[in-house]
Amino acid sequence: QVQLVESGGGLVQTGGSLRLSCEASESNSNIGTMGWYRQAPGKGRELVANVRKGGTPRYGDAVKGRFTMSRDHAKNAVYLQMNGLQIEDTGVYYCNAEEVVSSLPYYGLDRWGNGTLVTVSA
Repeated sequence: QVQLVESGGGLVQTGGSLRLSCEASESNSNIGTMGWYRQAPGKGRELVANVRKGGTPRYGDAVKGRFTMSRDHAKNAVYLQMNGLQIEDTGVYYCNAEEVVSSLPYYGLDRWGNGTLVTVSA
């Protein structure tokens, strides 16, 4: 079973930057889409960014133009460069990966990391 480990969260002032990392424990697993979601206090989980295997990243409207996602297919890892951080970006950031168990027909299982906390202060 694929396990995801996030790192890079912390406390930062508005306008600052952070870089999050997520790496899957088993590189021989068939992993499709990978991405980042976040959850602010008292709110639901929302998409930050994700990318299909061999595709280009897509971003949630709230972070578009400020965050940049990249993927290292050899490591089954994804990264999130967060620039121009605002108070509204505060929350727990979760790594997500789709573990593909069948291609014909296509079937995948969602895997989640434990999250890393990002706190942005004025």
